[in-house]
Amino acid sequence: MRNPPVAAVATVPGISAWRVALELGLLAAIWGVSFMFQRVAAPEFGPAALVELRLGLGALVLMPFLVRAWAAFPLALWPRLAAVGAINSAIPFALFAWAAERAPAGVGAITNAMAVLFTALVAFLFFRERIGPRKSAALLIGFAGVVVLAGDKALGPNVGVAAAAGAFAALLYGVGANLVPRLFGGLPTAAVAAATLGSAALLSLPFAIARWPEASVSAASWGSAIALGVVCTGLAYAMYYRLIQRIGAARAVTVTYLVPVAGVAWAWSLLGEPVTWRMGIACALILGSVALSQKKG
Repeated sequence: MRNPPVAAVATVPGISAWRVALELGLLAAIWGVSFMFQRVAAPEFGPAALVELRLGLGALVLMPFLVRAWAAFPLALWPRLAAVGAINSAIPFALFAWAAERAPAGVGAITNAMAVLFTALVAFLFFRERIGPRKSAALLIGFAGVVVLAGDKALGPNVGVAAAAGAFAALLYGVGANLVPRLFGGLPTAAVAAATLGSAALLSLPFAIARWPEASVSAASWGSAIALGVVCTGLAYAMYYRLIQRIGAARAVTVTYLVPVAGVAWAWSLLGEPVTWRMGIACALILGSVALSQKKG
């Protein structure tokens, strides 16, 4: 999962609360299960090959949006799209896949929520946006959650480096969240997603070819990789953008609070991965910090 940046849009009136809740829950479940799919597929594919499949399949699903808006994407725009694709997709996806080889899926799911906080931090450091005492406190609390998670030795000896990789991936999502509206404002967001994913897939292709697995890959890993690209990337982004158009970005971003819980639940129920008290504390700290950062006033 990532937190795709979007411009403010008008909401569609008359959408029932139960339907919104259902769609948000479904999207959280899809993005949450993405970390489990990475945990299954990464050991056999390796990060490079898995990321290439995810990027390519996700771009294919969203390609109709790009084809529809093709005239709005001149040749001069594509170097920027490729750069953002690397920052906002290829490298973070590789970091999460690398982490999934080394630690339980819940570690990636929990650290991913830091993207909301890093978006505010990057806006403050590089774009002179006010961060305020509340968001500053939220950042400190969120970082404390990562430290707690990284220190959970019950999750294996590599949990620290996996948590660091997930946090760095979330930082890159924060950079991308600031760049996309500034570089591509006014363009259809789903078309931008297709363009950045497709560009990132081309950039990642040489690495995937060089690191393509020599041994045969199991059906479970192939199924996980395909589901990761088609469902958790392509279809999930399309669902997210549709939600934004219908209920607005401020409400749609609340899916961030549900993804870590869903990710941990999927990994616990289907992979038998442990749920420790440190994971609970880390999740509470990070999600509490995100809630604090989003509070108005």
